[in-house]
Amino acid sequence: MNQERLGPKIFASSQSIELAQNIAKTYGIELGKVKKNIFSDGEFQVSFEESIRGRRIFLIGSTMPPNDNLMEMLLMIDAAKRASARHITAVMPYFGWARQDRKDKPRVPIAAKLVAKILQAAGATRVMTMDLHADQIQGFFEIPVDHLYASTILLPHIEALNLDNITIASPDMGGSKRAYAYSKFLKSEVVICYKQREKANIISTMELIGDVTGRNVIIVDDMVDTAGTLAKAADLMIEKGAISVRAITTHAILSGDAYKRIEDSSLIELIVTDTIPLKQNSSKIKVVSCAPLFADVMYKVQNNTSISDKFLM
Repeated sequence: MNQERLGPKIFASSQSIELAQNIAKTYGIELGKVKKNIFSDGEFQVSFEESIRGRRIFLIGSTMPPNDNLMEMLLMIDAAKRASARHITAVMPYFGWARQDRKDKPRVPIAAKLVAKILQAAGATRVMTMDLHADQIQGFFEIPVDHLYASTILLPHIEALNLDNITIASPDMGGSKRAYAYSKFLKSEVVICYKQREKANIISTMELIGDVTGRNVIIVDDMVDTAGTLAKAADLMIEKGAISVRAITTHAILSGDAYKRIEDSSLIELIVTDTIPLKQNSSKIKVVSCAPLFADVMYKVQNNTSISDKFLM
């Protein structure tokens, strides 16, 4: 049989099973069988429970902490390579360690570059991810990278809100490009929060650049971790005269007291995707699935057709 005619197979890391099931269902195939054996000391082994020889396989798994999530992806890639898979695509909806994309002070690592090198060394032939913390991370790879944007699924949700007087806000200077891309599509105004940190995850001061008086503000960002920035920005905008404040972020890391901060903040709602499963439910958090987007792009990659229509920004 011509190996090129063999259909693809989709497998999931243990932390992304629900998302992978939705992707496989949308794609129109069953999720492949993979087994994870855990030893008493915490070491684990993964094994494919079906043949993947000559196949293009998609390994779905976000690599948020703990480190086991990244290690599981690496082991699956290595196992697939040793099982003679034809193409190995690491589908990482959330690319962990991306915040360390440069040296911001002496004697620190560039972790995102290190992870890219490790993925390639393990045997990945392609990477698919969404809303990287920094676009330049694509350049850390010597293999194709499909960098998708959540805007393709989140912008329709914003339009469905039917809000007047929309202003798009960036929670920091680094996110201004994303904010302007959303505002260009929505033909709205833009404001930017200028913040200074005492240390990681702790904000010392925040100021607002722009006017939000009488506006319905939507804060856009790539991730929400402790929710300190979002909560502070929302409260500040209400103080400055905003009618309402919502937030749209791709990756819901939500660590520490994030859920409580969101509930106690001035945010009406926080809209996220399911790149990372929620740890608990919240009345203010709404999840928009990215499964249709990934399934569509995976199908087009398999059939060698263009995916340029998936890049709205």
